[in-house]
Amino acid sequence: MSTAILTGQPVPGSSIEGDLRSLGFDVRVAVDAADAERLVAEAPCEQRVALVDARFVGHVHALRLGLTDPRFPLAAVPGAVTAQPEGRVTLTRALARDNSAGGGTALAVDSLPDRIVTALADDGAEVYRPELGSLVAAVPADPQARNEARQAVADVDDEAVRLKSAVKSRDGFFTTHFISPYSRYLARWCARRGLTPNQVTTASLITALIAAACAATGTRGGFIAAGVLLIASFVLDCTDGQLARYSLQYSTLGAWLDATFDRAKEYAYYAGLALGAARGGDDVWALALGAMILQTCRHVVDFSFNEANHDATANTSPTAALSDKLDSVGWTVWVRRMIVLPIGERWAMIAVLTAATTPRITFYALLIGCAFAATYTTAGRVLRSLTRKAQRTDRAAQALADLADNGPLAGLLARVARAPLGAPFLVALAGTVVLAVALFSGVTWAPVAGAVVYAIAAAQALYRPLKGALDWLVPPLFRAAEYGTVLILAATADVNGALPAAFGLVAAVAYHHYDTVYRIRGNAGAPPAWLVRAIGGHEGRTLLVTVLAALLTASQFTVALTVLAVAVALLVLVESIRFWVSAGAPAVHDEGEPA
Repeated sequence: MSTAILTGQPVPGSSIEGDLRSLGFDVRVAVDAADAERLVAEAPCEQRVALVDARFVGHVHALRLGLTDPRFPLAAVPGAVTAQPEGRVTLTRALARDNSAGGGTALAVDSLPDRIVTALADDGAEVYRPELGSLVAAVPADPQARNEARQAVADVDDEAVRLKSAVKSRDGFFTTHFISPYSRYLARWCARRGLTPNQVTTASLITALIAAACAATGTRGGFIAAGVLLIASFVLDCTDGQLARYSLQYSTLGAWLDATFDRAKEYAYYAGLALGAARGGDDVWALALGAMILQTCRHVVDFSFNEANHDATANTSPTAALSDKLDSVGWTVWVRRMIVLPIGERWAMIAVLTAATTPRITFYALLIGCAFAATYTTAGRVLRSLTRKAQRTDRAAQALADLADNGPLAGLLARVARAPLGAPFLVALAGTVVLAVALFSGVTWAPVAGAVVYAIAAAQALYRPLKGALDWLVPPLFRAAEYGTVLILAATADVNGALPAAFGLVAAVAYHHYDTVYRIRGNAGAPPAWLVRAIGGHEGRTLLVTVLAALLTASQFTVALTVLAVAVALLVLVESIRFWVSAGAPAVHDEGEPA
């Protein structure tokens, strides 16, 4: 249990002590500042501790936002300050310095928590201050101010604000208008029954897997049930995040589950549709794999562009200015959010088409929609990159290098060839084009030669820091090249099982690349070097697959793809689970536009 220490003169009839207890705090009362310092020192080191002015008047949710959010070591609202175990030393030091400076003599007049917040700011400590909006949090100086503050509290519905803030501030059209109006109440229902966001996330995954199983039956009834269940899964997917924001139950494990399960649900559903189509005599595995590759590459474009530019200096451009201007016109905001086909619109389209049409039509529509969205977003970002005068940081360049996923072969080639061949993006593009031409040449060993050139290009592309205007496109090019190679060679094999095996391999490798993204976004660095070496890097896997396709028969190639998929999946899953469960990485929750 956390500890809250009330300071200052008590106010008859105040509800502050009960409010703190309702938030899970064990409440202690300090007679003066020195006593507050003693109580802070006595509180168990592994617990959160808070200093709260006894004269505080405000909404319970304002206290909840300021004192219980697990993401921040130090946080404060007017009249209250809190520290998690990692921030306790900083808080104790500020409190001791305030006492030694004679701050205790002002305890009856001034607010000790507010003085401590000022001291923390003077020390350069980061103190999180939540945006309260219409919520009230104040320390009235006199009875009249207290009465006015109490009236302000009564005028605002605390629960309504809490429900509204549970919804993402920026979301897609379908989610905003067709899901969130009722999913927020489902989130509250879950909170009141003690359910956690992780449990809801797991329920969403299970629902999506059942939907995939229904689609795999290949019957019209199965397709209709699959569409309904896919929407139900998306409702739960929205609910878990809203529950986390409603009850402030953020966690490292929860952030990882929420991010990875979205991809697992969607791609498992693609597989279910392909299996269902096969039962009806229609082979759409190539379309399913193509949809997964296109969607994954879209995400890599998003991640790479954001990582390249989020901390860049002089980060302005005419294109960005036009985008900001369009944001002031309400209807354009919704149109632009819809045409990028975010997860809500995408899943709604897939669900409706599954129930009403065939898997082939569903995949055609998905591929066309995602291709248009990818072209729209990528073109806009290229224009921004070419017109802005941004100075990319070393941290951004390293993030792009980590996203590139070069392996030991590229490292060896980089050491052999000492001189760079050209700009990183152009080198990567040239290598990708050579590989593509070789794959479509029809000559047995041409893909192997193309893969060798591609590996050399991969080494050269990362010879210099990725700080060029278009160097953020290097990771997406590598993803498209590797995944496309597996797709083309499996399709060329023209044997039952080759494309499903390729689907499994790409899914395993894509998971590794998503995991890399989430680690970087959490400032936890790239996956360990041993893992990248063990699974070969993108250039090593690409070369290996082309060699296997040239040496083996079609049936043997299918078995090799299956074995490779299982090996990669086991390695990346075990390491990923170990890291996210035990490494204590930051909890990163996406509050931006959904993918």
